Amino acid sequence: MLRKSGIRLLAATALIGWGTVIVPGAHAQGAGGNAGWFVPKAVQPPAHAPQHEAPAPVALPAAPADSEDAQPQNPPILPVPPVPKAPDVPKSAPPPAPVIGVISVPEVMRLSTAAQQAERVLGARRDDLAREAQKEQAGWRDEQQKLQGQAKTMSSDQIQTSERKLQERVIAAQKDFRNRNRIIQEAAQVSLGQIERELVQIIRQLAASRGMNLVLHREQVALSQESLDITQQVATQLNAVLPTVFIPAANVDPEVLAKSGTMPTTADADKPAPAAPAKH
Repeated sequence: MLRKSGIRLLAATALIGWGTVIVPGAHAQGAGGNAGWFVPKAVQPPAHAPQHEAPAPVALPAAPADSEDAQPQNPPILPVPPVPKAPDVPKSAPPPAPVIGVISVPEVMRLSTAAQQAERVLGARRDDLAREAQKEQAGWRDEQQKLQGQAKTMSSDQIQTSERKLQERVIAAQKDFRNRNRIIQEAAQVSLGQIERELVQIIRQLAASRGMNLVLHREQVALSQESLDITQQVATQLNAVLPTVFIPAANVDPEVLAKSGTMPTTADADKPAPAAPAKH
């Protein structure tokens, strides 16, 4: 049986050109999100943003030489309850002899016209967002320098008001950039999910047609014959069945679209089409 998780991982890492925009001032996300999918583009943080250093660890005082904690201790003697003996397992039929094939999922993704389409469209959106973030960041620096030059002629209340307005502008822009970056990442997930689902089906079909019951990732095999490799066949079939994918529009939030129940993605592929309203 093919393990879908391995295909998902290699399919995601195969999209080398897909990236994300590091929004100035944004915090790094944990590994629970789409961590393995995106190569971050570094954007320098705003010049006026305060840098917070992590507090130094507090050293605990050493225990006195004559204290109990300082003396070496023997490991404790714990009770060992008896473990029941496992019953014998009855003999069963041996598994079939392995008929092995190999595949390079990253190469399939590079040959996939659907993956190329998604990389081209979403890569352009990512680059546009990066340019806008850099332009906005330059505006923050100009505004800060202007404020510093006018500080001598302004009262303390005026300075605080101007600084507060600049800070509000920065916070609002950062929130907007983070949200737009999320939309791009989720659009990439929508595109990749369609390719992944079709890819799993095609690999199973091709493996069954050639009598293979074990398909390994080519990158994990030291040596194999060319006749065992089904990479090109899978890529050809994938392009025939799925030449393009649905990509949410740039101004559409995939989460909002999904909740509306109208998004034509793999999540809705198994749902029956709604019945047309009866005409009176």
